Formats: sequence, structure tokens, C-alpha cells
Amino acid sequence: MHPAHQRIPYLPARIEGLAQLSLNLWWSWSKDARGLFRTIDPAIWHQTRHNPLALLRRVDPARLAHCASDTAFVQHYDRVMAAFAYELEHADTWFAKACPNVDPAHPVAYFCAEFGLHNSVPIYSGGLGVLAGDHCKAVSDLGVPMVGVGLLYTKGYFDQRIRADGWQEDSDDAFDIDQTPILPLYNTDGSRIFATVQTAGRPVHVTAWKMEVGRMTVYLLDTDLEENRPDDRQLLNKLYAGGQALRVRQEWILGIGGVRVLRALGIAPGAWHANEGHAAFMHVERLRELRQTGVPLHEALATIRKTSIFTTHTPVPAGHDKFPVELLESVTGPAWDDLGISREEFLGLGLLPEDAPNVYHMTAVAIRASTHINGVSRRHGAVSRQLWQHMWPGRPMDAVPIGHITNGVHLQTWMASPVMRLLDEHLGAGWLDRLDDGALWDKVLTLDHTKLWDVHVRLKTVLANTIREEARRRFSAQLKEASQVVGAGTLLDPNVLTVGFARRFATYKRANLLFSNLERMRRLCTNAKRPVQFIFAGKAHPEDRPGKEVLKDVYAFTRDPAFEGRIAFLEDYDMHLAHLLVQGVDLWMNMPRVPLEASGTSGMKAGLNGVPQLSTLDGWWQEGYDGLAGWAVPPTPEGEDVDAHDADKVYRLLEDQIAPLYYTRDSHGVPVGWVERMRHAVRLSGSMFTSQRMVTNYVQAYYAPALRQDRFTDDPPTI
Repeated sequence: MHPAHQRIPYLPARIEGLAQLSLNLWWSWSKDARGLFRTIDPAIWHQTRHNPLALLRRVDPARLAHCASDTAFVQHYDRVMAAFAYELEHADTWFAKACPNVDPAHPVAYFCAEFGLHNSVPIYSGGLGVLAGDHCKAVSDLGVPMVGVGLLYTKGYFDQRIRADGWQEDSDDAFDIDQTPILPLYNTDGSRIFATVQTAGRPVHVTAWKMEVGRMTVYLLDTDLEENRPDDRQLLNKLYAGGQALRVRQEWILGIGGVRVLRALGIAPGAWHANEGHAAFMHVERLRELRQTGVPLHEALATIRKTSIFTTHTPVPAGHDKFPVELLESVTGPAWDDLGISREEFLGLGLLPEDAPNVYHMTAVAIRASTHINGVSRRHGAVSRQLWQHMWPGRPMDAVPIGHITNGVHLQTWMASPVMRLLDEHLGAGWLDRLDDGALWDKVLTLDHTKLWDVHVRLKTVLANTIREEARRRFSAQLKEASQVVGAGTLLDPNVLTVGFARRFATYKRANLLFSNLERMRRLCTNAKRPVQFIFAGKAHPEDRPGKEVLKDVYAFTRDPAFEGRIAFLEDYDMHLAHLLVQGVDLWMNMPRVPLEASGTSGMKAGLNGVPQLSTLDGWWQEGYDGLAGWAVPPTPEGEDVDAHDADKVYRLLEDQIAPLYYTRDSHGVPVGWVERMRHAVRLSGSMFTSQRMVTNYVQAYYAPALRQDRFTDDPPTI
């Protein structure tokens, strides 16, 4: 019996392939597959937030029987299943053609602390996880041999609730794994233990689950086994919770346990990619393997470096994981004994001479174990070279061997189906196979203004309806005051210029920048001829009190009658809500304090849907801004207050350029000048900022050389 049949009460034989389809997240980026599931029961599809397993478990069996006998449905089903089979089985992939001399039997092992693939699998917190998910999807599309390794957080990231006073509360609810495409793995003898990791003075047994993402598999580690102590069974329950003591244990299990699980599964990676410093302990385990075969320490490190890639996502020192040595030793024990090295040599992998002598840096470990190192935008690459220059003493900053590969987003995941259908009509069949064709994206600039505007208006209506439905649901279950209902967006007007701001509530992202001049903000919102309304969403890290204070301040303005209900805060930001926002607002705003944004991908997602960007020149926008696809806040002149300067420029842009352009309409009610910006936004994101381009860059610059171990010149940092 197929594993999904154990979770689905009834499925007719004629359409039993829906079980297999629901367990592979390929469906989530196939427009046709999503449409197939929606056809079964649109209401339940909406209620389950587009979760096919939940849909098939809840739908009336009589409806499934009817679908199996409906000619149109069966034809649609056969078309989707044929496309699914082709996607999994065809051998003439981009990677096979681009890298014919690379053995796919030795894949890239992609380690990451979180994976954001779909909202039904809530094991992600935000940008890092969603970026990892988009990376995996593009890997599947391109046929890159890769496996993912992460952790199964059975209680996921926290669910956000906002009290009446605006304070964020962090709930702790487990998700139902039977409604996710995550399957347990078993050894040939039926046991669940795949690895054992010594930590905190005792062995912790590790099991594994798998999640299919098109062609590739992501393996998720778990310690919830009867063989473990009760407190060890809960080690991996929550993402980014429990402080440093829990976090270092989770990272130890990810790195050490992840390598051992791959070995137990018979997977022999040819290259190893640490996506952020959380995964750096995998190099310690690889070092142990080599040392136990008698390879000298420096030779073992050089061997590891040949096949290792490290991507850093953090442009500020405080954002990098670092642990007190005393805490580290309490978790790892005398791990140096297994490596056959001294305590000083072990700690030397993560210590920095210019820092406190008792602080262990995960990023330093990853850098010392990798030849291929990159930031995630051009500016971030330069910032990273400056930040880590001291690890190559005496070397000019420009010669520090840290490059950059700018992030990208997965087009088929983030572009709305109505926009894709419009491009089907305009660009012709097969345009998704030509995403790297510049001429294809130039043709987007000839999209019919009225058709593009009509699609956008439909998506904006969907967003408005969803906001009202969600406010109604929360009013019946949670919201206690009328002003909370208003703050949830019930008074938003779909005919008004709508600005979206949705991201993690960290202080440097400056969600509260617009409220630095309340009178000016009020005039923007209440302008009789050209009003502007704002939608905010996002979570503050559970331990980030300053971020929670910013959120509380912003939330207070959603309840202020002076703004006439034109400011809303949407609770519990996740991938499902992110889709609605990047597809349905008119303008996407991002206000990081330069240069603290490593990349920022939400604006790329909005651009794919024809939503222009308003941002400071940081991260991806510093290299993407062309004056056509949106607006930029100019750099602050030396000596001026950055926040005051940036706020004034944002107000001026909204007052003098953005609102007038939006409200200038032709005889048919179409804002032709605005739609011109929309066309350029689609062209910019599609031609330069997709995950297909990003993964292609990784293959050409890092993966293929690491897999072949060619073009290798060892240039290690100091230890």
C-alpha cells in the first residue's frame, strides 16, 4: 500500500495516483496540479490553505467517486500525472547537459537549519528557510543531484497572536504530521534509529524522515524516540527556541547526526553545502571520519575544503551564531578525543584571535572548512569580505576569497496563476523552459496594459476578501474589541493605493519608519483624492524584545481613528499569507538601514506579480534598481541623520510621485503609467532574480568545481 493511502480514508482506483502526488511537493509549483486539487472541492481547498493531504482526508468520498467518473476531471488528472512522471524520470535535464562529466551518484549535500517549502510544513521561520525551499525546487527543475538535510521541528516555529495592547504572544502548538508530505524512514530490520550522537554526556539516538521535493529528497532528523530520555526526545521540537543551550545542541545534532544519517542511508555526497553557519558542525564529523583513517589534521582539513561550499546570510557580527566555550564543551564533551586532536586544536576551528578567547564562532568553522564562500548579494559579498578580512591577515579586502551569488525566488511558486496564464497567452507555450532568455523578458514590456491591470485587480480583490474572512474568523474566536477588528484590515478599500510591508520585525528593518512624522502619515492615509493604505505583517523573534516593541508600536497605529482604518496588521505571517500579499498589494516597501539587509527576497516575489518596489538601496535592490521597476530612497548624505533622511524621502516619493502616478487613469480607468512600472517589475524579477538563475550560478561557480575537485587552489584562512 502506498504510504499516503494509510492517511486518506478513501480514494477511487481510477485516481489513486493523487496519493503519490500529494506526498511530493512538486504539486505545489505546478499550476496544473494545484488546479486539479482545487477542482475536487474549492471550499475545502481554501479552508485547508491549499494542502492536498488535508483536502483528501476531509472531502466527501462521494465527491471523490464523482471525480473518478467525470471525463473532464479524469483527463485533467491524466495530464497532471503524465507531467509528474516526466518531471521525475526524464534524463535530459539542464544539469546533465551542462555537467556531463559529473557523477550524479555523488550528490551535493545541502545542510540547512530550516526549509520553507509550503505552509503545510511549518518547519521554517522566514527568509532563510523559504530561500532554502526555493533553492530545492530549482534544483529539482534543473536536475541537479542534491539531497537536503534539516531538522524536524514537530512544533514548528511559533504561531503568532497579538494581544489587544499590541504585544506579540508566541504559542506552542504541534502540527499534525499526517497532514504533511513527511514520511518516516525505516532500517531493513524495521528499526527507526539511523545514528547516535554523543551530547551533554550521553548518547542521543537520531531517526530520520523524508520529504520529496520533485526530483530531490530532504531528510529531516528527529530525536523523538522511546530509546531517548524524555528531555532528549524534545530536543528538536521548536525552531529558534530555548536560547543558546538548546540551539547549540540542535546544531550539533544537525551537523554530526546529519552526516551519520546520510552514511546510514548509503548516500555518499560529492560536495557539501552549509547554508548559514548553523550547519558548520557537519565539517567536524567529516574531519572525525578522516582523522580515524589516519589522515593528518591539516591534510584532512584541506581535503574537506576541496568539496565544501558555505553561504553566509548575515551582514552584521551580532547575527552570526557564537557560543561560550564552556557551553560548547558541555554539549560536545571531549569531542577532540574522537578526532585525535587536542582541545586547543578543536576549539581553534571556531575561535577568533581578535575576539574574546572563550567565544566559539560557527561562521568561523564554516569558513575554515570551505573553499567556496559567498554572500547573497553583490553588496553583501563586499560587506562579508570586510567583516571576515581579519581571517586572512595582511590581505587587501578585495582579495579576500568571499564571493557572492545573489539570491533568487522560485518563479512557479511565487508568481500567481492568473499572471502565469496571462504570460502563457502573451509569450506562448513553453516559456517556462526559457527563463534565461533575455529576449523573452523583453517581450513582457509589450503586455497589454488593460489585461495586466485586470489581472492585478482580481488578485487585489482576492487579498481583500481573504483579509475580511480572516478578521471575521478571529473576531468570533479571539478578537475582543471593535478596534482590533478594524486593525485586522476590515476597513481597507480595494480601490485605494495599497502598500505592503511584510518581513521579520527586526529593528534594522524599520517597520516603524513611516510613523516618525504622524501628521504627514495621517495626510497620506486620509488624502481625499489620493489616499494611501498600508498592510503590515511579520513576526519578531521570540527573544527579540526590541523587535517586539517595534511591532507593538506599529500595531497601536492600526487602532488609531486618526488614520481612518487605512493601516492594518495581519497576524501569523507565513508562506500562505506571503503569497496573497506579494500578489495582491500595489506597492512593496522595504526600508532596511543600509547596509544591514543581506539580500531580501520578498520584493523579488512581488516583482514577479507586477508589484513595483520602494526600498533603500540595499541587498538585491542595490543591484536591481533601474529606475523603471520601482523607486529607491537615495543614500543619506554624510553627517545627516539616516532615519530622518530616509523617512523624508519616502514621504516625498509617496506624495509627489507614487500616489499621483497610481491615481492617473485613462478613459478606461487604467493607470497606464503605473502599469508600465508593473511590466518592468515583472521583467526585472523574471530576468535577473529567479532561483533558477541562482542555482545555475551555484552549479557553475561552486557545485561542479567541487564535485570534480577542479580549479582548486587551497587558500585557507588562519586557524
